Parts: sequence; C-alpha cells; structure tokens
Amino acid sequence: MRDQPSAGDGGAAEELLARALLDETCTVAVSLRVPGLPVTEAATVVFCGRRDLGTVQTYIARGSHPGGAKVPASELLRVPCDLDLADASDREEAERMYVEQATALRDALVGADTVLEVWRESLAQMAGGRVMVDHSVQLPVRLPAPRLLPTALVATESQLVVTAVCGARTLADGRPPMGIACAQQDLSHIYPLADDPERCVEDFLEQAAEHARELAWRLDRQEASVERFLELNEG
Repeated sequence: MRDQPSAGDGGAAEELLARALLDETCTVAVSLRVPGLPVTEAATVVFCGRRDLGTVQTYIARGSHPGGAKVPASELLRVPCDLDLADASDREEAERMYVEQATALRDALVGADTVLEVWRESLAQMAGGRVMVDHSVQLPVRLPAPRLLPTALVATESQLVVTAVCGARTLADGRPPMGIACAQQDLSHIYPLADDPERCVEDFLEQAAEHARELAWRLDRQEASVERFLELNEG
C-alpha cells in the first residue's frame, strides 16, 4: 500500500482498503508499510479485523511486507492503538477516518524511531559498552506500558533496555501518547519522548544504583533475621 496516506488523496483510502490480505484466519487484514526508519529501518502496520471477535486490532511487524505476504504470529507485536470507525455515517466517511487514523499511527512510529536514534548515541556514552538493537517481540525485562515498536536498544555492559512505549487508546483520539521506557531487571521508568536522553540515562542509572543498595540492605536484614531465628531454635 501507499506508505504515506493523506486525507486529501481521494484514491488513497480505496487502495488502502483494497490490498494486503495477510492472514487467512482473519476476516480482513490491511497493511501499511512505513519505510525509512533510522533504527528499525522499516515496519509494517497490520490492522486485523474479525467479525467473530468484534475487534479491529493493531500489530506492528519489522520489515516491509508486501500485500499478500504471510507474517508469522511470532513476528507481530500487538499495539493497543486500534482503529475506531464507529462514528462513520457511510463508506466514504469511514475511508476518510481510516486514512486519518492510519496516518496518526504512522507519524507516531516515525517519531518514536527517530527518538530512539537520538538515544542510541547518548546510551553508548552514558551506560558504557556496546549498544545493540534488539528486534524481538518479547524482551527479557518487564515494561510499565505497552511497546510501540518491535525495536529496543540494549546497553550490553549494564543490560539497560530502552524502547518506545505508548498508552492504550483508539486512534480516533489522534496520535497515541508516547514515552521512552528504561528497564533493567526488576526496575523500570518511563520518560517523556522529548526529554533529554543524557539526563534520562543519568537519572535512571542513579535510580538503579539506589535500588541495588536498597536490595542489598533488605537481603542483609533477611539473612540476619534467619540467623537469629536459627539461634532461637538451637537453644
């Protein structure tokens, strides 16, 4: 499909709705390719509508998948920013709303990936070591919000994971709220998308150091408590 839908392009909506059946188990699956991303390189948005479930769900896959391609479920990231065409009075209005909402999501993906590119250099300087790009749908850390892209930066020395996250809401409300999540083992924090990466990394590393000190203190107290308990039983 066209990579840059525009509400003013009369033929774009019809073309967007007519192509890219990606999964035969779905009632219909429509894709939107987003090329030229600085970190992800390219992504494909899949809007999957099912009458049996009464849903139109949104998925993001890395890479540029053409119409008719089969994308494995293991490569699809569920993003809770779904189409909402319920207020459309007819097909023409539904097409217009679809283009507006698809454009809002595309712009969100471009903005988030651009910010990740800015973070990549700052992360390498502040966290030390090499920074890898992880395109896994599942990450080894827990995040406080849903991911927006199947792309994460990983500082190999500190195992600090940085990825774009979003709030859950329909695309009828416009571009979804976004942020950058930093995560490390059992600690995570979301920073505003426009915040200074160096300040954020420094703040998170300070939080991680404080968290490690508190954890060590709790473990010491727990060990001391166990020792006292065993002494009572020995007596």
